[in-house]
Amino acid sequence: MNLDHLQAIALVQKLSWALKDVRHDFSQAEVAVFPPFTDLRSVQTLIAADKLALGLGAQDVSPHASGAYTGDVSAAMLAKLETRYVLVGHSERRHGHGESDETVGAKALAASRAGMIPVICVGETAEDLEAHGAAAIPLAQLAAAVAPLPEGAEFVVAYEPVWAIGSGQAASPEQAEEVAKALRESLRDLRSDEVAAATRILYGGSVASQNVAAFLRQPNVDGALVGGASLKADEFAKIVQFKKHVTAG
Repeated sequence: MNLDHLQAIALVQKLSWALKDVRHDFSQAEVAVFPPFTDLRSVQTLIAADKLALGLGAQDVSPHASGAYTGDVSAAMLAKLETRYVLVGHSERRHGHGESDETVGAKALAASRAGMIPVICVGETAEDLEAHGAAAIPLAQLAAAVAPLPEGAEFVVAYEPVWAIGSGQAASPEQAEEVAKALRESLRDLRSDEVAAATRILYGGSVASQNVAAFLRQPNVDGALVGGASLKADEFAKIVQFKKHVTAG
């Protein structure tokens, strides 16, 4: 819940300029922005008018298609704004708003039915980690979210350890890889080898330009779900340019 629509326009413009300056290859590293609902139309208009190579995502979606659900925003409404991605099951929705695994699955299905790609967020708290180990809770959350989706539905998985979000203390690359590998192996059982290989698995939790390369060196970590660092255009652009850090490292 950051930035009004004017501030969002300014941020996206700065990001696009920064990436243009370094001649970023969007075919090598896709970039998507997820503004609040009130900013979506403004950002979508900017992306379309300036022909920016940025994907547009929403931070949430209603599990309901339409009707008397005051305050909800439907998948159809988001799709009309050329929204490509939708976050579902973000830890702040699960823990701050009491969203269950069943609700997350319903939201993922709603997004998929509207032609969008759900970004399914999974992760454990510090208490979960101590009681169940690193992967148990994320695997259960993934299974519940994927269950309602039809065969062939595209989705992205984002592993965000709750204990790392906003703490400034990211998981280690090895910790991220351990869970990402377990999630991919689970997708083989839940879907197929082909789906497991094709599904992008992201890491989120205090991602910064200084640590992103270490995460993306891991064989099962395909990208990053960036939080606070995405509010600074120059820092976000450096994160997007992770391959330069990988080469340098």
